Amino acid sequence: MPQNMLRDIILTADERETLQRLSRAGRGRADLARRARIILRLADGASYLEIERGLGESSRTIGKWKRRFLEARTSGLDGRYRGNTPTVLTPRLEARIVAWTRKPPTDGSTHWSTRTLAKALKLSSHTFVQRAWQRAGLQPHRLERYMRSTDPDFETKAADVLGLYLDPPQHAAIFCLDEKTAIQALDRLDPVLPLSPGRAERHGFEYHRHGTLSLYAALNTRTGEVIGQTAARHTSEDFLAFLTQVVDAQPRRREVHIILDNLATHKTQKVRTFLAAHPRVHLHFTPTYSSWLNQVELWFAKIERQVLARGIFTSVADLRRKILRFIRRYNTAAKPIRWSYADPSRHIA
Repeated sequence: MPQNMLRDIILTADERETLQRLSRAGRGRADLARRARIILRLADGASYLEIERGLGESSRTIGKWKRRFLEARTSGLDGRYRGNTPTVLTPRLEARIVAWTRKPPTDGSTHWSTRTLAKALKLSSHTFVQRAWQRAGLQPHRLERYMRSTDPDFETKAADVLGLYLDPPQHAAIFCLDEKTAIQALDRLDPVLPLSPGRAERHGFEYHRHGTLSLYAALNTRTGEVIGQTAARHTSEDFLAFLTQVVDAQPRRREVHIILDNLATHKTQKVRTFLAAHPRVHLHFTPTYSSWLNQVELWFAKIERQVLARGIFTSVADLRRKILRFIRRYNTAAKPIRWSYADPSRHIA
C-alpha cells in the first residue's frame, strides 16, 4: 500500500467549503458530488466500510479518490480519462462557452452554431450552448449593420432636427421630406399561390419589369399625414415641383420647416431662388449618413412592407395608382410618430 494512503485527510476551511458545495448533486456534476462526499466522510473519520454502506461505493473507488486528493487536493477530483464531458451546465462551463463564442471559429467560418461550438468544446449536447447563449443574450447568427456619420457638424445639425421634433415653433408646420427612387413595377409571370393553413403565400421567381418611378413624400410631424407625389425621374425640377406643392398646401402666412437630407438636388440654384422668394420656408438638413433622423424614413419602411415588396404591378401607371391609393387611405387614420429613448448605460452592470 502506498505510504500516503496511510495518512489521514485533514481539510482546510476553504477545502471543506468547496467540497460541501460540490457535494450538492443538484448544483454541480454528479460524479464530482460523489467524490466530494467520499473525501468529506474520510475527513470526518469514517472507515471504508462505513462509506461503502452509506454511499454505495466500493473500497477500490474510495481508495482511488483518497489517493488523488492527497496528491492534488480538490483539483485531483477531476476526471482524467479521455472523453470526459460535462453533464450539467455549471457557471464555470457557462463562462467557458461565452468566452469561446466571442472568439472566431477555428475552421474559417464567420460565427459559431450551437452544434459546432458544442463539438469544439467536446460537450455531450448542443443544448448546453443554447442555454448558455440564452442566459447571456448572445445571438451569433444575427448581424446588425450601422452607418457612422462623418459630418463634423453632426451634433449641431442633429440638435436642430431634434429640436423641431421636441419643441416645434408655435403655429409652424414641420415636414420630413425625402425621395424613394427607382421603385420597380414588377409583374409576376407565374400565378400567386395564396396562403393556406400551414403554408405561406408563394410567388414565382420569374417576373417582368415594366419600368420604374420615384416617390416624393412629406410627412407632417404634427398630424402624421403624408403628402405624396410620383415622378418619372429624380431631378431638381421634380423636387422643386413637389416642394412647391407642400408649401402651397399651407396657409399663406404659416412658417414651414422642412427636414431633408443632403442630396445634391436639394441644394441647386433653383432651390435657393425658391427659398429667396419664400422667406417663410426653412430647410433643415440632417447630418450626412443620418437618415434615421428623418421620420419619413419610417413611413417609407411601412409602404415598402405593405405595398411594394409583395405587390404585383402590371404597369408603371398601375404602380403609381396603388401608391397614391395607399397614401389616401393611410391619411384617413394617420397618427404622428412618437419616438422613445432608452439609455443603454442603465443595463450595464
